[in-house]
Amino acid sequence: MQSTVRVKICGLRTPEAVAAAAEAGASYVGFVFFPRSPRALTPDEARALSVDVPSGVAKVGLLVDADDALLDDIDRLVPLDMLQLHGSETPERVAEVRTRYGLPVMKAIGIADAADLSLLDDFAGVADQILVDAKPPTAGALPGGNGLSFDWRLIANRRWSLPWMLAGGLTPSNVAEAVALTGAPQVDVSSGVESAPGVKDLSLIKAFVDALR
Repeated sequence: MQSTVRVKICGLRTPEAVAAAAEAGASYVGFVFFPRSPRALTPDEARALSVDVPSGVAKVGLLVDADDALLDDIDRLVPLDMLQLHGSETPERVAEVRTRYGLPVMKAIGIADAADLSLLDDFAGVADQILVDAKPPTAGALPGGNGLSFDWRLIANRRWSLPWMLAGGLTPSNVAEAVALTGAPQVDVSSGVESAPGVKDLSLIKAFVDALR
């Protein structure tokens, strides 16, 4: 039986990984535009990959506190369907980006404890979706893709007024449990389907999606 949980495979860097995500049944593919990430792409590289994404699979660009110059380049070169803001962007910045580029915006929020949950409500009125992720372990760590999870019980059966996605430490072996506990309608994975940082394992991509069926 086909799962109703929508899957995003993020940090794709090769045509083979894009094809594997689409063939497995992913609803979204993610391209990372953050130079410090092992999954980083240039706008030209992402443009080349985007031609391999089948119709019906949403192309998401992940950015971290990006300025308008980078966003302008991406907007000009890459036919994205959504922007994912994964830095310290304010609600005002989210609204500004959404208006300037005319694309839906997903805002990532890092969660470590119950005190962080109020941030989710701060963005509910300006973002089109929210990504509930694990907070980076240290100030200098990457904002995502660290393979860390948070206590899923913090959001068990929580509901928000806009679509949301669960991320952080998900793997083929734990994603079904995470969905069962949180009720997440969508999930996002990057490092959990890799053999090394930035290197997607095509069999793990399939196993991840299959685990939700």
